[in-house]
Amino acid sequence: MAFTLDKGQKAPNFDLPATDGKKYSLNDFSESPWLVIFFTCNHCPYVLGSDEVTRQTAEKFSSEGVRFIGINSNSENTYAEDDFDQMVKRMNEQNFPWVYLRDQSQSVALAYGALRTPQFYVFDKDRNLVYTGRGVDSPRDARRITENTRDLVLQALVSGKESPVDATNPIGCNVKWDGKDAHWMPADACDLV
Repeated sequence: MAFTLDKGQKAPNFDLPATDGKKYSLNDFSESPWLVIFFTCNHCPYVLGSDEVTRQTAEKFSSEGVRFIGINSNSENTYAEDDFDQMVKRMNEQNFPWVYLRDQSQSVALAYGALRTPQFYVFDKDRNLVYTGRGVDSPRDARRITENTRDLVLQALVSGKESPVDATNPIGCNVKWDGKDAHWMPADACDLV
């Protein structure tokens, strides 16, 4: 099996605390026909540079039943600003239209094969993977975006069509694995295309 989930694979379950004080599992989103799970954090310049575009996409497709879930798996020992208290503060300030979960053990990031922040996974009603990879082609500088890949995928899906692409390479900072150098990646992690 590849490090990162492949098209058609099921979304691994999770049971994680959120910034709203609740815990969520995959089943809590069963009413949504489409689920976008993305690995994110509080500090990465690629996340910070594209969060507003992600907000626009989440708001644009919410009426189509698309739900967004952000998961922060970064080690707070590598970047203190990625701890849970900072997540709560950031959500209170930004009021993003997604649930923001903390994967402190990093087991969910491993189950999904998260490579970078941000990295997006789009699942259908049966929670089979339809797309994984980047959200946009210039996440660090939204002024330079020429393709919003995530929007193209979601627009096709909610229109009853096939996704125009199965995978792209995510663009961003690598996940910060606990006890490892800030730039370390698992040995079996690799480009998706």
